[in-house]
Amino acid sequence: MANVVSIASKPAEGAFAEPQAEKSKPPAAPPDGILVTASAVAQIRKAMEKEGISPAEGGLRLGVKGGGCSGLSYAMSCEKRPRETDRIFEFDGVRVFIDPKSFVYLKGITLDYEATLMRQGFNFINPNSSRSCGCGSSFSV
Repeated sequence: MANVVSIASKPAEGAFAEPQAEKSKPPAAPPDGILVTASAVAQIRKAMEKEGISPAEGGLRLGVKGGGCSGLSYAMSCEKRPRETDRIFEFDGVRVFIDPKSFVYLKGITLDYEATLMRQGFNFINPNSSRSCGCGSSFSV
């Protein structure tokens, strides 16, 4: 069973944030790639615009680094260009860069973004994760 890990969780802005219809589970990523949902693409686009990074050249870097309660943690950053060895995925004009070592752990992942009255942030739905920690920022395989 895939674990769902929430990153950058914080209360939704505004006391009367508009309620959203009950969401269904995001579709599963292809086994040899990744999936970024439309809501995550919109948030990535906003972050890149805020950083002044052109979607034509830059993108979001997804990665995995050692550490955290469960041994591995997710990393995200906006970058101006991919590295030579990166796998590059594109979703509605937004590119996602993943280095080969991280792809071993991220293969098949679904990146979603959720904004509700209780929380907002990115969710990593990772079929490779056997467990995650209580804080939601680390996992193990």
